[in-house]
Amino acid sequence: MHLVDLLPEDSMFTAFGIGPDETPAAVQSMLLGGHVRVGFEDNPYYSKGVKAKSNAELVARIARIGRDLGRTIATPAEVRELLDYPKLQK
Repeated sequence: MHLVDLLPEDSMFTAFGIGPDETPAAVQSMLLGGHVRVGFEDNPYYSKGVKAKSNAELVARIARIGRDLGRTIATPAEVRELLDYPKLQK
């Protein structure tokens, strides 16, 4: 939280956790106004001892939590624009 306070105004930040810290870190990031990332590369479990069925299951949970907290969930295209990534070729 202290590091977020040190960021320049209008900074964009994200936080992530590894293993069982993935969801709490993502929620804390959202509460502080930041972005999140989740996925198998950081945590293959949905809950203690229960493997996630897919990355989509992990993303769906954090998106639901984000909506419950009043956050707007970006589409993949919106994320590309936000990060100034090139548009995908069709």
